[in-house]
This record gives sequence, C-alpha cells and structure tokens, in this order.
Amino acid sequence: MRTKSLKKNKINVVTLGCSKNVYDSEVLMGQLKANDKEVVHEEEGNIVVINTCGFIDNAKEQSVNTILEFVEKKNQGDVDKVFVTGCLSERYKPDLQKEIPNVDQYFGTTELPGLLTALEADYKHELIGERLTTTPKNYAYLKIAEGCDRPCSFCAIPLMRGGHKSTPIENLVIEAEKLAANGVKELILIAQDLTYYGLDLYKKRNLAELLENLVKVEGIEWIRLHYAFPTGFPMDVLDLMKREPKVCNYLDIPLQHISDDLLKSMRRGTTHKKTTDLLYKFREIVPEMAIRTTLIVGYPGETEAQFQELKEWVKEMRFERLGCFTYSHEENTHAYNLEDNVPDEVKQERANEIMEIQSQISWELNQEKIGQIFKVIIDRKEGNYFIGRTEFDSPDVDNEVLIDATEIYLKTGEYYDIKITDAADFDLYGEPLQAETKPTRKELKIKTV
Repeated sequence: MRTKSLKKNKINVVTLGCSKNVYDSEVLMGQLKANDKEVVHEEEGNIVVINTCGFIDNAKEQSVNTILEFVEKKNQGDVDKVFVTGCLSERYKPDLQKEIPNVDQYFGTTELPGLLTALEADYKHELIGERLTTTPKNYAYLKIAEGCDRPCSFCAIPLMRGGHKSTPIENLVIEAEKLAANGVKELILIAQDLTYYGLDLYKKRNLAELLENLVKVEGIEWIRLHYAFPTGFPMDVLDLMKREPKVCNYLDIPLQHISDDLLKSMRRGTTHKKTTDLLYKFREIVPEMAIRTTLIVGYPGETEAQFQELKEWVKEMRFERLGCFTYSHEENTHAYNLEDNVPDEVKQERANEIMEIQSQISWELNQEKIGQIFKVIIDRKEGNYFIGRTEFDSPDVDNEVLIDATEIYLKTGEYYDIKITDAADFDLYGEPLQAETKPTRKELKIKTV
C-alpha cells in the first residue's frame, strides 16, 4: 500500500509595489519564521503569498498579472496554494474573488492574523520589531505610521490603508535596535505621511522627537526621511538634520504640481507661493539638503499654460531628485468625479518633457561633484562595478556611485570615502581614498593554503 509522502511546505512571499509593502512582507515573514515555517522571498515555494499594490493602473495591472501567473502554476500543479494580500486585495476583494476564484483566499491590508491562520501559523503579539529583511544587509525600511488622513483628490491610499495611525516611539526604537544588531546601518523612515507623525498619539507633530531617540541607537549611521507632506511640515526636523550627522541631508517631499488652480482641485492645502517659500526655507536652513519630489502631469483639466508653469518652476527649483507620474483616474477618489480629459499620449509627452528637464539639471548638479569626496555606502557588486550611494541618495530611486571592481576590492555594507572622478545624468563614478587592491590569483592561492 502506497503511503502519502509528508512534503514540508515552503512559503514563497512575492512583494509588489512600494517600500511600505516591502516592510509588510518582512513582518509577515518574521511571523512565519517565529512559527517555525520555512519562508522565502521571491524564490521557489509550494505555497505562494502575493502582496499586491493597488495604487495606480500600472501597479494594478502588474498585480493582476502576477496573481494570474501563480494561479496558472497552481492549475499546472507547480504550486499547491495561492494567497493574495495587500492593497489590491483590500480595495477590490469582491471583484477579485469573482474574476479570479482559483485563489485560495484573499486578505486585506489589516488582516495579517487571518492570513497567518490560513498559513497554519499564529499571530505573535510579542514580536515587536521582529522581521526578516529582504533588502541588502546595510539598510532597512522603518515604517513609523500606517494610513493617511489627507484628503488629496487623486489618491486612493486612504481607501486601502485607512486613517493615519502612528507607531509609538518606544516600539520604533526597539525595532531599530534589533535591526542594528543584525547589521543594519541605515534606516529609511517611511509612512504615507511623515509630517503627520505623532499627532494621534502625542497631540503634536513629533517627528523630531522620534529622530532624537533613533539617533541614539548604536550601529545606525544614517537615517533617511521619505514621504513627507508639505503642508504643516515640522520645521524643528530641519534643525535636527543640520546638527545631527546621523540624519541624512535628504528629504522626500511629494509636491505633485504648482498651479494654484490644480493644487486647489487636488485638495493639497497649499499654493504656488507657499510651496516655493517652503522650499527656499529648506535651502536656507540646510543648504546641503538633497530634495526629492514627485509630480503628476495630466490631472483633469491641466491646461498647456499650467503645464508650462510647472516646467518653469522645475527649472527654477533645480531639485536634486525628481520623479514624474502620469495621472491615473482612480474610482472612489474625489477626482474621479472630474472628466479625465487629458489624452494619454499628451500625459506621456508631458512626463517625458519634465524628465528631460530634470535629466539636464541632474547632469549639471553631478558635474559639480567631480573632484569632491563623499562618504559612500556600498550596496552591492554588479558586473565590473561596486555600486554605492551617498547620503543624498536613496536606494532604487536615486543616483548611484560606481567604482571599478576590476582594480579595487570593497566590502558590501561598508562605508568608504570616495572621490568622484566622473559623472553622468544619474550616475557618479569614483575612486576610494583607501581600499584594498584586488588580490591576484597567486595571492588568493596563498591565502587558501
């Protein structure tokens, strides 16, 4: 009589979308590991959990295609179970259940305990800060709040993530200490809105006090700020940035547009003048700061004149880092009531024009760096180059520093002083002031004897 083989389950977590989703996947994986489950990230596994994004059309399409891909693998017998979680599942669960019924179960963004139960695991409340990081060992995301209370007309995030909810400072310090103990040197603070941090818990904007506590964590050398809303930005953060070397001279502050009429329609709570004054104030207090922003073109009713205003403003501001999105007409948002009347090809042309302007600005700013020396963290080796970043650059979205790996040996996860020798639009090339030369084959043989 044939006995059934007891195959051990391996859970493969697949992450789509933004750094907030990366963080959520890492928390899920930490919980599974604490339950003695075998868990991997985007590798082979017979049980698949897809953490989806539902932010804009392109992201939704990628999420749906990924679900369909793994459902087909399930149909073919290559995987046993498929679970779906995250923003797309939160926003469109009834539709997904109807259209793709062969998924074993769908879960929203706040249903981690239920997902764990489906994976035959228990939610462990005591695991503050315990997670399996999927980023390179030297940096990690630290999510300081969930959800958003802003009324932006184009944004579906409150529909998927709910209202703003800050994580207590003491919990974030514990998490940072655990990350540092595992070799993390750079914390990238993320939230839907850093500016709002603390209002719910402490009845005041408390980002500066959080930073004051995080800089005391031994082993952390850089702390980077992502996704700050411009309206109500806590200016005491800039004073801390100026005096505290661990807080990077870097701020990601999505501004979206500059036309007064569009800012009003977008419900951003600011104006052209207020936004420009705020940026000049940033430059005055922290002249070394690299400002990253994102813009939206093709918003309903955006005229050619409003777009030209945006272009001229980008030239004036000379942002160190800039990304540009085409407007996505999202159901159940306030802007969905407006006519999506800018043709897709015009949206794309406008985005391309903005990025051409930014490419020239970035090239000019990078040329100024030639001959200068920067502290650089080495993230990885790729081909014939070690790839690193300065404090003015965030992973995946910003400039990188390339160092010739055929002549020089550098350790990933370590900091080096790098002299910039050349520069392109979005890349810098450099040489370390002190580094080991690459060992010869003969030396390698001697070392291994």
